[in-house]
Amino acid sequence: MSKRKKPINNTNIPQHQIEAIARCLMPDILAFYESEEGQREFAKWKEQREAEKREAKTE
Repeated sequence: MSKRKKPINNTNIPQHQIEAIARCLMPDILAFYESEEGQREFAKWKEQREAEKREAKTE
């Protein structure tokens, strides 16, 4: 059994409203990242992140 972490909410928005919005957005986010376009965008982001890490190491 994994222990569920307590959400961090540093806003005036009630936690139940944040969770309701997340439930609405999550299917669209998952569908995007499962699509070919989403896979390309994610790969591009990962390449940029790796390049930034390499650049930071050389400085």
